[in-house]
Amino acid sequence: MMQIALIAHDRKKDEMVNFVIAYEHVLKPHKLYATGTTGTRIMESTSLSVHRFMSGPLGGDQQIGALVAQDEMDLIIFLRDPLMAQPHEPDITALLRLCDVQGIPVATNIATAELLVKCLERGDFAWRELVHKYKPGIEE
Repeated sequence: MMQIALIAHDRKKDEMVNFVIAYEHVLKPHKLYATGTTGTRIMESTSLSVHRFMSGPLGGDQQIGALVAQDEMDLIIFLRDPLMAQPHEPDITALLRLCDVQGIPVATNIATAELLVKCLERGDFAWRELVHKYKPGIEE
């Protein structure tokens, strides 16, 4: 079972909900997390159970980032709105940086999200289990 975070900026929420509806059968066996409204909208539109954090601007991105920092997240789908300034942009940048540090696959658009979910469906994320098993601590 993978730990998957689903995040969408306001103008991308409909796109996220439609994406999750299309891939509900793939996401169902996994532990899902989402920021506030995105999680609510997903649960209202599907039969999926989603652990909801606060909304992004209120700290939800940072709550997901904490799981990434602890290597407790396996995949993030973050549908960002590149045409709208976000008041919590530093939080978004920090989350993406943590994904890079921890080697967590992250999709920031629907095309990449679909590729990652297709890989998930095929079982291509089994390597994450090895990462958890053999990952050394970070040297200070």
